[in-house]
Amino acid sequence: MNNPIILWFFFGALMILAEFMVPGVVIVFFGVGALFTSLTTWLGLTESLASQTVMFGASSIVLLFSLRHLVKSWFVGKSDDKNGDLDDDFTGREAMVTRDIPGPGLDGRIEIKGSEWKARSEATILAGTMVIIDGRQGLTLHVRNR
Repeated sequence: MNNPIILWFFFGALMILAEFMVPGVVIVFFGVGALFTSLTTWLGLTESLASQTVMFGASSIVLLFSLRHLVKSWFVGKSDDKNGDLDDDFTGREAMVTRDIPGPGLDGRIEIKGSEWKARSEATILAGTMVIIDGRQGLTLHVRNR
């Protein structure tokens, strides 16, 4: 299999499939760049390896920087919570500490609604202890002893 058109095509398809296994919405643009390079090679616009490499790099980078923000919002969604719905769902609820919370500035883990979350506390809290959720900062829940 020495045909560059087929090689670029399979490389692009593999990169796009790899996006499903690696978070971040980045690899897909390199996959699309490889598919674009396969197309331009098939059309006879990029016959040498050097021109194919330039086409791959340029198209991948242009796609990454121009479309990533838009495409990421389609797949990941928006994380802003203007109404505070997430805080309302968790604040004041009880949760079980599943991994010790060592103290201020250090993360432990809690379980709530069947999912584990990062948690922080001003005091050391041992695994197995029930806690109350006081609030949220990003994906970290702030808890206190019950």
